[in-house]
Amino acid sequence: MSDKEKSPSQEENTKEQTSLPANEEAKTPETHSEVEQSMIDESQKEPSNTTNEELNSTSEEAEDEAKAQEPSAEKASNEDNAHQDELDDAIAEDSEDEDAHERHGIEMKDYHAMSMPELVRELSSLVKNERVQHIRDHVQEIKTEFDAKFEEEMEQKKEDFLEEGGNIIDFHYSSPIKKEFNSIYFDYKEKRNNHYQQLKNNLQKNLEERLAIIEELKGMIGAGADMGANFSQFKELQERWKKAGPVPREQYKMVWNTYHHHVENFYDFLHLDREFRDMDFKHNLEQKLKMIARAEELAEETNINRAFRELQMLHKMWKEDVGPVAKEYREDIWEKFSEATKKIHENRQAHFADLDKVKEKNLEVKQQIINDIKEIADKDITSHNQAQQQIKKIEALRDQFFKAGKVPLKVNEETWQAFKENVRTFNRKKNAYYKNLKKEQYKNLEKKLELVEIAEDNKNNEDFKATTPIMKKIQSNWKQIGHVPRKDSDKIWKRFKDACNHYFDRLHAVRNEENKEENEAFDKKKELLDAAKSLELQGNPEEDLKLIKAKIAEWKEVGRVPYNKRYIEGKFNKVLDQLFSQLDIGRKEAEMMKYENRVQALDEADDSRQIEREESFLRKKISETKAEITQLENNMQFFSNVDESNPMVRDVLKNIERHKVQLETWKAKLKKVRSL
Repeated sequence: MSDKEKSPSQEENTKEQTSLPANEEAKTPETHSEVEQSMIDESQKEPSNTTNEELNSTSEEAEDEAKAQEPSAEKASNEDNAHQDELDDAIAEDSEDEDAHERHGIEMKDYHAMSMPELVRELSSLVKNERVQHIRDHVQEIKTEFDAKFEEEMEQKKEDFLEEGGNIIDFHYSSPIKKEFNSIYFDYKEKRNNHYQQLKNNLQKNLEERLAIIEELKGMIGAGADMGANFSQFKELQERWKKAGPVPREQYKMVWNTYHHHVENFYDFLHLDREFRDMDFKHNLEQKLKMIARAEELAEETNINRAFRELQMLHKMWKEDVGPVAKEYREDIWEKFSEATKKIHENRQAHFADLDKVKEKNLEVKQQIINDIKEIADKDITSHNQAQQQIKKIEALRDQFFKAGKVPLKVNEETWQAFKENVRTFNRKKNAYYKNLKKEQYKNLEKKLELVEIAEDNKNNEDFKATTPIMKKIQSNWKQIGHVPRKDSDKIWKRFKDACNHYFDRLHAVRNEENKEENEAFDKKKELLDAAKSLELQGNPEEDLKLIKAKIAEWKEVGRVPYNKRYIEGKFNKVLDQLFSQLDIGRKEAEMMKYENRVQALDEADDSRQIEREESFLRKKISETKAEITQLENNMQFFSNVDESNPMVRDVLKNIERHKVQLETWKAKLKKVRSL
């Protein structure tokens, strides 16, 4: 639009002239729109002397033009104009708060996939860093998701409470995360309420001021003052209108349409010079054609949300900033603009349809997750490990459910309920299992307390031989008893361990004292072993035998050695074998002298089981030797006609005799053992 306006001196000259050429206009310090400038020029050229009849006809014509501005609104059906209604509502909402469009720049994150702590952090960040009027939709989405997740958690806690035997009327659940969320949300509501209360007051004042301006504008039509004075007053009204501020959204459309209607009435009432009027119409047409072109470009825009927001701005400019065009173009350009708007609306609807397809896929994923949860929930829990594995699986599936995205609104509640019910079914089974497990644990507690009492009763017992097997047995029994309640586990284990340790510490102290004597005995036997190895016989069998017997007697007198050092007995017997081999003494007698050491060791051990094992070993040897003799005697039947001088026969006979000597030796040893 043109920025030209006459200077005061030129305005005085126009009172004496009927017209001035456009190229003789001069600029003034104040800038006006082309429409305003044309109005000024026209008012200065033709002072008004319009009659009432002319005014009425002009008003009717202006009203017709105003109605023609949006002809499709009267001609098209409600369905065809749904896109325009949606757009008008969006413009009205954004216009209520002049900077509300900034809320579109705040990212709407996937709050559904966030955990409760993440939602709290997001809410805190928005309330702290963004203007309260810009985050309404974000806060509502966050609150919806947080409430759903907290409700799920609370239901689980309620189930646990009832499973523990609690009464529903006594149930109350809160958590630090819930308190933190409520605190932040309270701050948001307080800021929001303060803002909207102030905004409401301002909106009402602005509405009253705009309605007053409209009334003044209506009163100007048909006024008797000259056109210059009328236009100066009109210009003042326009400036006041621009500064009046936003109005309530429900009043926005009515206020602007009424204002435009009376502006156009006043515009026609001025009877502007046709040349300037056509220039103004031409400029407005050019501006609106540019907006149409841009709207058509937006119809090809892939970013649907950005296209819709820019379309809002175009409509707002069309309505609020750019004036009318020639009557013959009004319907045509509005239809073109409306057609581009409709195309963008259709693109937006298609975009939402694509989102619905994504939500349908999300629904399939969530239904599969629900089925997986149901499959786990239908299984019986038979062990703690199984329960823990299933708990981990349920937690993983729960995370997948929230990260799967949103589902169509029509099935959202149904899907959510199915998810909660199957999770709840699993939790009930889990709780029932652990409730029964606790009963079993209390039984185990009773069993272990009995063992604790036995351990504490015997920890100071001096009869180590009788008490040690008892203490070992209760330790073995303790391991076989299952878990006890966690709150009692450490306490009873400490009592049991302290009692057992006390007893075995005493036992080890006594045994250490005994081991001291055994170690001393081992040292002495090492000396005796070395002496026996260096012993030289004199060649006198009787004297040598007495000497050997004296060494054996001395060996026996030393006593028992530590269990892990009994190998020294075998070494001593080997030395005796070497000494006996130098004497003319029977094998049986030699064996029995050596066996005296073994009998003494058994007697000192005072262990009936060792004596029984030794007796069993000797009986087995006797039986095996008898069998060998019988077998050899049977073999001799093959040599009945063979001379005994035959080497083979002699070997068999010697073998039989050797086994008979061994048999007598085994029998003598068995007799010794049985005498213990």
